Amino acid sequence: MELRLTAHAGRIGEICSDPQLAVDVLVIAGGDGSINKALTGFQSILAPPALAVVPCGTANVLAQELSLPSKPDAIADMILRRRTKNLHYGLADGRPFLLMVSAGFDALVVHTVLLALKRRLGKLAYVITALRQAFRPRHCDIVVETKGERIVCRLAVITKVAHYGRPFVVCRDANVSEPGLHLVALTDDRVPSLLRASLAFLRGRMDRCRDVIVRPLSRATLTAADLTAAQIDGDPFGTTPITIEPGPHSMTMMVP
Repeated sequence: MELRLTAHAGRIGEICSDPQLAVDVLVIAGGDGSINKALTGFQSILAPPALAVVPCGTANVLAQELSLPSKPDAIADMILRRRTKNLHYGLADGRPFLLMVSAGFDALVVHTVLLALKRRLGKLAYVITALRQAFRPRHCDIVVETKGERIVCRLAVITKVAHYGRPFVVCRDANVSEPGLHLVALTDDRVPSLLRASLAFLRGRMDRCRDVIVRPLSRATLTAADLTAAQIDGDPFGTTPITIEPGPHSMTMMVP
């Protein structure tokens, strides 16, 4: 067994992209962003190892999705049992994601949340930032183009998972263990619509909200008249335009 500490941002990606990485199982202590960095690094090697996760990030959506254990004894038992699951990821302009990519209001929150506030308050920092942004001037429309269909919205989420922010269901049909992508689009981001969508989100009924479009898709392009903030797996990811498609392979993950 070998232990490596991540002394700087990007270290996880460097380790995971090393062609000399001769291990069967790579264990990462971190959150969704750390898992994304590992997946990104794995793109550079032919036979990536299985990934095991010690959940200790801010949201840990993937841990929720896969019911990963958080207690040391249970994590050790999971690794020793060697039970795995293939996870199907997506690509956004070639960058892999296991959870989701989005453009619009939620991505703006991800871009503007203060790191010091996030470290101090955790998930509450996102709530505070979202409330601040909700009453500021609106940005431009986002256009989702997929298979000849053109959807105009104010927030577009392309998701691989059912959950968002860990406990809440954003798309009940999405499943990271299966191929395919799902779109969740908010057509109106004025305060009344945001409140309706927030209530539907808290109740796990986004598909029943009149301001929300939910549907499966295989490939999509997100564009906007102005540069619009985007995020991948909870981390900032530049701006639109973005082309999103399924990844060519799957990733092996240790599961209970």
